[in-house]
Amino acid sequence: MTITIKRATAADVDPIVAMLADDPLGATRERPGDPAYLKAFEVIDADPHQYLAVAVDDSGEVVGTLQLTFTSGLSRLGMTRATIEAVRVRADQRGSGLGEHLMRWAIDEARARGCGLMQLTTDASRTDAHRFYERLGFTASHVGMKLSL
Repeated sequence: MTITIKRATAADVDPIVAMLADDPLGATRERPGDPAYLKAFEVIDADPHQYLAVAVDDSGEVVGTLQLTFTSGLSRLGMTRATIEAVRVRADQRGSGLGEHLMRWAIDEARARGCGLMQLTTDASRTDAHRFYERLGFTASHVGMKLSL
């Protein structure tokens, strides 16, 4: 099977949301079919510092997704950082190497855009994800904190 990674379109929103909702954490916070997702997509798509990616199989079905955000900053001599969020692989594709393929693509994309650092947060309960990211070379060097508003 050939996988193509490309910028998401509005037609990809429903399959992306289905993947976001298809795990214990997502099942409690996502609402597939809600029009809020399409509004959010429009904001993301209009922002040149955002790249919502989908992995598409030979049949044209979305089988994976991730979002990259490129942030310019003054620290580290004005380094641009890439933040990766919402990495998901469709349930029937997990264990196939697709997640690693998506992540390596994202790392290459960040380098191509001149980023000097890639960062991510992952829920503390996702121990399998922690091992996955560590295998790719990420280190747990910082403590992430959130404040619900």
